Amino acid sequence: MKYIETPDGSLTAFSERFGQAYSSVHGARSQATTVFVEGTGTRLHPDPRVLEVGFGLGHNFRATLASRAAHAPLSYLAFEFDPVARSVLERVSNEQDAFWQIVVRAWQPPLRVEDDGKSLEVRLEDVTNATLPEAWATAVYLDGFSPTANPDVWASPFLARLASSMASGGVLATYSSAGAVRRGLQGAGLIVEKRRGLRGKREFLVAVKP
Repeated sequence: MKYIETPDGSLTAFSERFGQAYSSVHGARSQATTVFVEGTGTRLHPDPRVLEVGFGLGHNFRATLASRAAHAPLSYLAFEFDPVARSVLERVSNEQDAFWQIVVRAWQPPLRVEDDGKSLEVRLEDVTNATLPEAWATAVYLDGFSPTANPDVWASPFLARLASSMASGGVLATYSSAGAVRRGLQGAGLIVEKRRGLRGKREFLVAVKP
């Protein structure tokens, strides 16, 4: 595994399978916080239910945990068909959060961990063929590898399925601002807007289910 230190001090790693880094090389933790946690409003939601496409190195989950108060509820469902080893999670994270430490110790997907009002389920499945919960998610983190490297998770039929998994008022966020992705989300009935991105990515997309 090739590790990459990003400018905000967080580590990402290079995926040989997809030929890309798991997270932004311009700031892995910054992207997780700005695009996914803040972009979906999960930081402020009283009882969020998050569906993530691609758990990867756990950056988005850890940023979500960090945004929540100690006893605040969180339900988190992630799909990951090619999980990294426990040693990789240990290398890229230095959080002392008690719940994250439980996750690392239990890491061998599929898994489900619950403690103090928080739950994480990681399903060992290809999300494009998986059964998704209907009208459940208050937030969707669409964080697959790029549309050119992993086109199935960005295709319009799958975006429509993600929209169906969202509760009314739910918010989907993705680092991609590609025109085809934006049109696919609009075609799924979501209200899409561009937000100002971080270094290395001028814009990202946020899509709301009416």
